[in-house]
Amino acid sequence: MSEKNIAVIRLLAGKVQGEGADKEAAVLARYYSDNGADEILVFDLSDGDVDHDLSIGALKEICRTVEVPVKAGGRIKRLEDVKKILYAGCEKAILNYGRQENIDLTEDTSKRFGKEKIAACVDSSDVVSAPAALIEEYVSELIYLNELVPFVEKIRPLSCNMEWSEFKLGPDGLVPVVVQDYRTDEVLMVAYMNEEAFHQTTRTGKMTYWSRSRQELWVKGLTSGHYQYVKDLKVDCDCDTILAKVSQTGAACHTGNKSCFFHEIAKTDYKNTNPLKVFEDVYKVIADRKIHPKEGSYTNYLFDKGIDKILKKVGEEATELVIAAKNPDPEEIKYEMSDLLYHAMVLMVERGVTWEDITSELANR
Repeated sequence: MSEKNIAVIRLLAGKVQGEGADKEAAVLARYYSDNGADEILVFDLSDGDVDHDLSIGALKEICRTVEVPVKAGGRIKRLEDVKKILYAGCEKAILNYGRQENIDLTEDTSKRFGKEKIAACVDSSDVVSAPAALIEEYVSELIYLNELVPFVEKIRPLSCNMEWSEFKLGPDGLVPVVVQDYRTDEVLMVAYMNEEAFHQTTRTGKMTYWSRSRQELWVKGLTSGHYQYVKDLKVDCDCDTILAKVSQTGAACHTGNKSCFFHEIAKTDYKNTNPLKVFEDVYKVIADRKIHPKEGSYTNYLFDKGIDKILKKVGEEATELVIAAKNPDPEEIKYEMSDLLYHAMVLMVERGVTWEDITSELANR
């Protein structure tokens, strides 16, 4: 544990307690994730069920926001509490071995969710101790709280397999860089690098450019806070252009727009069939209907009828898909699958589940 750079967040009714209390939990977690944390431990200090649910909501936002493992514990009294933590997106649930009731839950939680999903925490001041055999069989990790050290920002150099001398430079000695959001592939901006900017980018993991107008090195986000953290750097076939996929904090454009490419010049009518884009767009329409009802909308009819009606429709569409799959004509599958996915998205919006939650869960399997 001590070799890892671990950040700890304590929550009370969904709010950060202690250091960093002036920040939203997800914002603080993103800061830790972007600045060298190997993992984040979250402990819920809440007492009542209502406050606990607020903390679980904050935990979901943390897991959606960060790109390092999140492990969480605190206020675990029953299997359902472990389930909430894991379903929030955490890599592991942490049992507090300073409490006998958590020790007693070890075997059942491990058998239900898997040993790899269960960790335990102990402190030198704890008077309760668990049998070594219990830990060996049912716990995948033992966290010693007294050995945790304060989080320290770290620079993470990138492993680079290309030398600057291998690039074909422009007349100005620069290489253009096309920058994309690593999650959506949206083009965010275009900038330029000289040798110093390239080396600083690979040394720090933060996108650094050469400003042609100011004739100086430019760390993206240094003044705005809108840093770009490198996920992937590629070069084109002519070795004269870099493609950078980044995790963008805030907006990429100085105007406040997420992307610099927002002025439309010309357009033809076309269908965007990018699967993720279509799912996200339909999801947004459904979510908007819930907030801004529209008269005559079938989506609003479902929301008005409530969860039981939505579940009934999901079940009906699933059955129709099964029947369609038995038909020799595969075209029916397309229609029935579309109906099922639409109703599933209504259910997702009703229960506050996003496509990112789904894709993250699938990626972890």
